[in-house]
Amino acid sequence: MSNVPIRIDGRFRLGDVLGSGSYAVMYRARNIIKDDVVAVKLEPIIDGSSSVQREYHILKQLEGGVGIPRALWFGRESTYHALVLDLLGPSLHDLFLTHNRKFPLHTVINLADQLLSRLEYIHSHNYVHGDIKTQNITVGLHDLRHTVFIIDFGISKEYCDISTRLHVPFRHNRRLTGTPAFASINNHLGVEPGRRDDLESLTYMLIYFLRGSLPWLTNDHEKLSSSTMLERKANTTIEVLCREIPVEFVTMLIYTRSLAFSEDPDYDHLRSLLHGIRTTFTIPTTCSLDFNQSNDPVMYPPLSPDECLVAAAATPCLPKVMPPCNSSRV
Repeated sequence: MSNVPIRIDGRFRLGDVLGSGSYAVMYRARNIIKDDVVAVKLEPIIDGSSSVQREYHILKQLEGGVGIPRALWFGRESTYHALVLDLLGPSLHDLFLTHNRKFPLHTVINLADQLLSRLEYIHSHNYVHGDIKTQNITVGLHDLRHTVFIIDFGISKEYCDISTRLHVPFRHNRRLTGTPAFASINNHLGVEPGRRDDLESLTYMLIYFLRGSLPWLTNDHEKLSSSTMLERKANTTIEVLCREIPVEFVTMLIYTRSLAFSEDPDYDHLRSLLHGIRTTFTIPTTCSLDFNQSNDPVMYPPLSPDECLVAAAATPCLPKVMPPCNSSRV
């Protein structure tokens, strides 16, 4: 990106690059008026459309949800669209690497519990995220360091027409959206993404955290084509994929793959599977994600008992109550 402005909206001074994607670059920035640190996403203005503007609109629709990034400002600066967000902590991708590519079972279950609630909330507001992957899940900072956030809504879309309450039509011959490593098989095959695809991607990610890898990945899996990943993904049996991990993940994967395109997912059923793992393996229900090992350079001090009680007692944002979306099984 060239000719990047020094300040955004006159008050956000850009700093280091935090990361980049297919359409934008994320910067750390300081609000020189409030003297606090934020994140700024810059997207070059190329034509009339803007993924960053769309993301801002979606985040405003989801505003107030636990684990949803807060959009602080959107506008144009020089030749860029700019989105200002709260600064968050490291991604699960980075945390996974610092933990030698393996999370303990109780951490994965606590992650799964939170992320299932995040997706239910997003889906209840009529959106499909479309790109669930390790880089798009982060933890918060300070008192939110045990809360996971879903980020990057640039390719998210509505799955139901608000005025007619009709589900978007079943379509195929679409381009693969999202990241091949965690994409659903239907997404690979060009089927219009839906809620089931978010949940299948989540399941792959949880299995990845337990196994340390996936059969269709290599150490440098970016070199594999999406067609190669699809072939390996389709040819890997569930038995092989879920070997030596709790059987509930087998049930979860079978369920998410069996959902019809416009079928309402049973989030409570998926939660019951997680509860079954907790019971079988005597995993306590805690607010901690257990990322706080002393040799972790990007971690934060653990919650005190009082903080944990406060976090556990916090009222979660409930899914939005909407009229059912009329659907047909496909």
